[in-house]
Amino acid sequence: MAQRWTFGNRVELLENGEQFFPRVFEAIRNAEREVIVETFILFEDKVGLALHEAMREAARRGVKVDLMIDGFGSPDLSDEFTQSLADAGVRVRVFDPGRRFLGQRLNLFRRMHRKITVIDGRLAFVGGINFSADHLMDFGPKAKQDYAVELEGPIVSEIHRFVLHAIAVGNKGAGWFRRRLKAAPPPAHAAVGESEVQFVSRDNRRHTNDIERHYLAAIRAARQRIVIANAYFFPGYRLIKALRRAARRGVDVNLILQGEPDMPIVKVGASMLYHHLLHAGVHIHEYCQRPLHGKVARVDEHWSTIGSSNLDPLSLSLNLEANVIVRDPGFARQLDERLNHLMHHHCKKIEVEQLSEWSAWRLVRSFFVFHLLRWYPSWVGWLPRHAPRLQPLAGQGPHGGAARTDNA
Repeated sequence: MAQRWTFGNRVELLENGEQFFPRVFEAIRNAEREVIVETFILFEDKVGLALHEAMREAARRGVKVDLMIDGFGSPDLSDEFTQSLADAGVRVRVFDPGRRFLGQRLNLFRRMHRKITVIDGRLAFVGGINFSADHLMDFGPKAKQDYAVELEGPIVSEIHRFVLHAIAVGNKGAGWFRRRLKAAPPPAHAAVGESEVQFVSRDNRRHTNDIERHYLAAIRAARQRIVIANAYFFPGYRLIKALRRAARRGVDVNLILQGEPDMPIVKVGASMLYHHLLHAGVHIHEYCQRPLHGKVARVDEHWSTIGSSNLDPLSLSLNLEANVIVRDPGFARQLDERLNHLMHHHCKKIEVEQLSEWSAWRLVRSFFVFHLLRWYPSWVGWLPRHAPRLQPLAGQGPHGGAARTDNA
């Protein structure tokens, strides 16, 4: 799908599940025609059950409800959970489901990692928050810190077409896509705000590096300040080089990375880059209150991004991702305030003096890591590449839903 700037949008930052879930569930309850949800993870916990009930209630009153989950991220939903959705008329599809081998999930590569919800073609939510209880503070020390945005205005038409097209590519085709748009055309969007927004996706065909290119363009153009909060930070050579150059020309470059990671290897990978970044003048802050799951950035006075894309090999070269890029000084200030709060109150700043001394082994390791980063976008393309495949869950008709005809 084409990616272009749209004007006149309203963009609202939502931090963590406490702000995100109530807004999404309220929007689903108020839906009149259509609900489309894409998520990497859906768990059968209190958040997943709340989404389950909201979708069932909407479908019962005649709203078209489509749910797409990832086969790797959401592998353990019970038959009762999914069948009750189908019985209510919710069309549930799984992106590349895979069978377990000796209890292990092997369908790791090229996952559907997006988190998008579209309501009636008029309201959209995009970000990094999954439908799981570990995005709520009462989950405990392992609760995730994360962000999403609520969008209204012309950009929603772009996002709406994108999610419908994703379903069509997966298992229906262009004819279904045209019929669905004709049956439920999105409303005409008047300007409702001041934000310029672009919806940017990453796939394994036409848009293989679009999100990375937007990051690179913003970093290379930066003149004052860069703040990047990213959960899984192991970017390519070009991004590391751009950050180092920005810091050396006087830009205040700040990275917020995981100090209490949900996976230990995440911190090990990121820390291998600390010497390269700190010696160039980049400031590194490790968020230590709980696991960081955010994928956001702010550059200078107007540029921001929020979405599902990490800055690591999976997100930049393999997974299907979606971010929004926002040009709006007011929104950039709001995001900057929240990121500053993290840095000043919940992060440990890493200083060069804290790093272990360089050794022969560290020099060798850093050499290989640095050049791995330089070349991985090329060699990762050799990993299995397949056409997106959506499979209706067992017990559903060929078009999703409980063996009913989907003419839309």
